[in-house]
Amino acid sequence: MKTILIFSMILVVLVFLYHENNTLSVRTIDIKSSKIPDGFSGNIIVHLSDFHNKKIGNPKLIEAIKKVNPNIIVFTGDLIDSRLYNEEIAIGLLNEIRKIAPVYYVTGNHEWRSGKYSRLRKRIENCKVTIVDDKYYKINKGNDSIYIVGFDDPRKYSNEYKEYKQFEIKFKDVMNEIKDDKFKILLSHRPELFSLYSSQNIDLVFSGHAHGGQVRLPFIGGLFSPHQGLFPKYTDGIYKKENSILIVSRGLGNSSIAPQRLFNRPEIIIVKLKNN
Repeated sequence: MKTILIFSMILVVLVFLYHENNTLSVRTIDIKSSKIPDGFSGNIIVHLSDFHNKKIGNPKLIEAIKKVNPNIIVFTGDLIDSRLYNEEIAIGLLNEIRKIAPVYYVTGNHEWRSGKYSRLRKRIENCKVTIVDDKYYKINKGNDSIYIVGFDDPRKYSNEYKEYKQFEIKFKDVMNEIKDDKFKILLSHRPELFSLYSSQNIDLVFSGHAHGGQVRLPFIGGLFSPHQGLFPKYTDGIYKKENSILIVSRGLGNSSIAPQRLFNRPEIIIVKLKNN
């Protein structure tokens, strides 16, 4: 009897851990701004991040995205995991989602840390995915337009733990090229640089990297994030600074050094733009 009880408890724990790692959460966020032009009001953006070659649940992920019929999909880095590198899973995902809507992608630290990004980049381009690497695109609808701006992860420039100087220089140079005051959407992997983003009058930022803090506790939030440390500030949901809004995705997968989520299910974020 005791053996059966122990086995049952172990089974319950394993099922729970599997559920935490693999049951998809869908979050909807309304973004209201007078700067959103009429032509873009009502548009839907799906935000994905930190895929890390996730093998489980892709059909459900694709169906969840199809269901909302997005205008665009944004992907904010760590498509692959540098320690458990597998291009095929990553490219398979991109090939599916780009059939649903135009995809805009920026790199995360794992793409650069893998040492294989040059090859991966060619395959991403072959998927007809737009790589927004230190540049901006003006998206037009009739007489209305907005900007999508994106930057490669700082790991491109340095292996140092918190070396952002070259990234900051590049960021400010690109932002100075945008002369008008239209609604600006930024894709950048690291949320801890929100002060830099907001200083350049970015309206809406999409980031990932924090994995929701990996383990989340009531009233405390995430416990740890790379480049933010213990009890990180930016891990999940919406943050505001000056005139900027930051949306941080908990991501879809796990890195190889942190294979288990807890009270922190993988997620996709659905953002609805509204002109208020």
